[in-house]
Amino acid sequence: MAKVSFPSEEAWDGNREQTVPLETVESPRLYRQIADQLRHLIDRREYPVGGRLPPERELAEKLGVSRPSVREALIALEVEGRVRIRMGSGVYVIDRPAGLPALAPLADEAPEGPFEVLKARELIESAVCAEAGSQAGPREVAGLDEILAQMENPELTGDDLVALDRAFHVAIASILGNAVLARFVGLLFDQRINPYFRQLASYFENADSWREAVAEHREIRDAIAEGRGEAAQAAMRRHLQRSQERFSQSFGEGPAPAAPARRDGVQASTRQGGRESVVTRLVRKN
Repeated sequence: MAKVSFPSEEAWDGNREQTVPLETVESPRLYRQIADQLRHLIDRREYPVGGRLPPERELAEKLGVSRPSVREALIALEVEGRVRIRMGSGVYVIDRPAGLPALAPLADEAPEGPFEVLKARELIESAVCAEAGSQAGPREVAGLDEILAQMENPELTGDDLVALDRAFHVAIASILGNAVLARFVGLLFDQRINPYFRQLASYFENADSWREAVAEHREIRDAIAEGRGEAAQAAMRRHLQRSQERFSQSFGEGPAPAAPARRDGVQASTRQGGRESVVTRLVRKN
């Protein structure tokens, strides 16, 4: 706990100080905090190289957090080179490759978590669709049709599809005639190309998932074209909720591994500022 000194009222007259305890403000990104705690356990060999981490559901229960937050943390650790996700088996600790730059723990510049981005988009873009449904004209609908026609091309690469996906969502925002809003939707979508989101997408995006997404786009387009704002809002919400569901599919993990061996004389963790840390909860429950 950081101690910061502020002058008391008496100090202005008597040059005396009153010490006011303040806690250091931590990053609000929960997944980064979880990743830091898991990294700490890996560094202490609580989870040795070659060992398998507990399944996501178990980690979420022990840490008292959501499974999406745990998944974001595991993806961050994989990008960092600390674990490897093996579909159908689980998440394994690996030797960190030499020369791979470390990600700064709780760095202010760390990317937003993929599920937080998708949830923000769900809230914002569904509201945009409600307005677009009452404002779209034939030209705007034709623009959406052109993008969707391009997305049907079977020769497109994943990057091509992502670019067209972005164009579709920005085109809907542009219907409102507000350049700031259209730019904001584009910037929010661009969080999708950060390394964490790319790594997550590499496990779950395929031809089938893109066909589902394009079909959902058509539902949104049809509602907008028919001037049904509420239906367009609901269709966009469903689309982005389904996107979250697609990225939440199981890694196919097997049964939980045995609890890691505890070394004599090593404390699992300490209480920080009077609150039990997630490290404490994780090690204590193993």
